[in-house]
Amino acid sequence: MRTLLLCLLLITQAASAQVYTYIDAEGNRVFTDKPRSSNAERVMLAPSNSVQLNQPKPTVHMAPPAVTKPTVHYQLLRILVPEPDASIHNGSGDMIVTLSSEPGLLPGHSYRLLLDGEPQGETSRSPVFSLRHVDRGTHQLVAEIIDSAGLIVERTPAQPFHMHRMTLAQKRKINPCKKDDYGVRPECPLKDKPKEDVSILPFF
Repeated sequence: MRTLLLCLLLITQAASAQVYTYIDAEGNRVFTDKPRSSNAERVMLAPSNSVQLNQPKPTVHMAPPAVTKPTVHYQLLRILVPEPDASIHNGSGDMIVTLSSEPGLLPGHSYRLLLDGEPQGETSRSPVFSLRHVDRGTHQLVAEIIDSAGLIVERTPAQPFHMHRMTLAQKRKINPCKKDDYGVRPECPLKDKPKEDVSILPFF
């Protein structure tokens, strides 16, 4: 019985202790972790078999890959008319702006024109825009291509131009007002119409 207990001790401590064996005075074989006799011999133990239970790996929920919209690039987008830094002479401030892109406008895309940062009119698939009553002075034009969601696909740098408008006095100087022009031409208001001389002949 004692031998059996010592064997169990041998099995449980095999992983961490050294085991020795010797014959005691009564002729019994003794197993111990400390050599208490001069004739004790070290027992070479075979490596113990251990079983490691596989723990379930935590489930990692991966977010679905983001769906990115393919990027569209135009090789060229520019303002053809007016040319950069152009001077425009128009008494009423009217002008035409023409755009160009390479390749041509793709399906679902539109042109948009900005004057001094403000959109002009509606977006259009036509590259021609008409501006009216532009104030005299220097202005900035920007052309954009936008998609159906209103996102900017391409954009030009700001391009300056100079609007020159004649004053009413300049117009009257170039084309003097005539009798029938007053009240018709803006530069010929009725208040400026000369009064007619009415001569009254005395009756005798």
